[in-house]
Amino acid sequence: MLYCYTANKRLNSVDLVLVSGEMSSYEESESKFWRKAKENPFVPVGMAGFVAIVGYRLMKMKSRGDTKMSVHLIHMRVAAQGFVVGAMTVGVLFSMYRDYFAKPIEQEQKATQPK
Repeated sequence: MLYCYTANKRLNSVDLVLVSGEMSSYEESESKFWRKAKENPFVPVGMAGFVAIVGYRLMKMKSRGDTKMSVHLIHMRVAAQGFVVGAMTVGVLFSMYRDYFAKPIEQEQKATQPK
């Protein structure tokens, strides 16, 4: 929790939000991240896959054989970018399915149910 000592008054993070007009505490930014992750779950999947691929390829750098360093790094970049683009594509398709196919079906079921 953040504290501000101004004019002998101790303010908590809620007061700071009201005073500054923006969210400034760690807890609020953390909850924003989790809210965004729930709205679009493929963003954290893409980030985790990117980190995993880069970490794996960096560990494999010692055993790259006769491959030049630049070629190895280009392959690593292409693999990581491919994973992220694939995760984004799946996320967009999932959200399109949820918005255009799942919601109309739910609305039709609600409309046909007797009241």
